[in-house]
Amino acid sequence: MVRAETGLASSSREPRRAELGQVDGLDLHAQYYFDRTGGDFFDAVRVGSRVAFLLSDIAGRRPETDTIAAETQEAFRARAAELFGARDANLMDGTEMLVQAINLALMGAAKGIHFAPTMVGCYDVPLGVLAYINAGGQTAVLHDSEGTRPLPNVSMPLGLFTHLTYEASMQAFEPGARLLVVTKGVTESMRDKTPFGAERVLEVLQNSKDESASGVCQAVLEAAHEFEKRRWEWFTFGRKVVREDMTALAMVRSV
Repeated sequence: MVRAETGLASSSREPRRAELGQVDGLDLHAQYYFDRTGGDFFDAVRVGSRVAFLLSDIAGRRPETDTIAAETQEAFRARAAELFGARDANLMDGTEMLVQAINLALMGAAKGIHFAPTMVGCYDVPLGVLAYINAGGQTAVLHDSEGTRPLPNVSMPLGLFTHLTYEASMQAFEPGARLLVVTKGVTESMRDKTPFGAERVLEVLQNSKDESASGVCQAVLEAAHEFEKRRWEWFTFGRKVVREDMTALAMVRSV
């Protein structure tokens, strides 16, 4: 099953909701803890036996980031269909070219340099293999029979250089393997001067009793919110506070 919760408010230009329906063997879910105020956004598209997805944290506040996200989403969907439409399409090469197209579209929409850490993946459902590029180093952790650990390899963030090339990495997923990716709003949730951090994200995935993608997302978002909860109690009543987007994406190989 592939699902996404967006929490999008209306604006003149905004990314569309990811609507993929059921994909046998894959449980993919993304959600925000609060309504979006910044540039976090998720999308996914199925092309044959593969599912391409992205989780981006575009710098800035809405509605500026909505417009950038919407144009980036159009390029992501169109290019993914082109690259993975053929049966013999190479998973690794296609993922690399997809990221380059996303980067160009993002910078074009932003009309120049615009910092945007972005996780892009393409999952081959029958093979149980993920090709991915973690451009900017969003916290990504994997749990399988070998334990819980960070997903290796980090690349330069999107939005900085138009002709930068990206090299994809590959990760095999055994049945039941779970991937969790979060944006900085989760890891930078603060209690006093202490951030929630990547280690707590890893612990949540390791200790989560709900093995569904939605359950994993909910667990990490609730943990981060609870961690920083006391921070908001100190603000003067009536003062307007703009929260950082808190977004999680989880992927589970269900068969």
